[in-house]
Amino acid sequence: MELGSGPFFTTSSGLIDSVDKKLMVVLRDGRKLIGTLRSFDQFANLVLQDTIERIYVGNCYGDIPRGIFLIRGENVVLLGEVDQEKEDNAGLRQVPVEEILMAQREEMESKQKLEKIRTKALHDQGFCVDNASNDLY
Repeated sequence: MELGSGPFFTTSSGLIDSVDKKLMVVLRDGRKLIGTLRSFDQFANLVLQDTIERIYVGNCYGDIPRGIFLIRGENVVLLGEVDQEKEDNAGLRQVPVEEILMAQREEMESKQKLEKIRTKALHDQGFCVDNASNDLY
């Protein structure tokens, strides 16, 4: 929908044009879901069909099939339509699920180690560390 082509709704009614289209939804916990929007309500609760959970690590990604997915509206951080042409030309390499899960685990462990070092360094300098950065909302 172009901004200049009529009314632009920022409420959940703006999702009407997205029904039966492929969407990517980013959740508060960081998960990325891709599926076809089948239904929604006034609270922006969403029903996605043929949903996959996509995990990105570096320039690789893996897809975990999830099927029909009901998403509570308050957990949605970002919602957008997937452009199939751009998705195919993104320069990312698809890898098996087991491989991407292992890479994700390694990435999370290294981030946790770095965060521990950072937290200790800040604490030694007298700073109080706020760990609310894990909540994407």
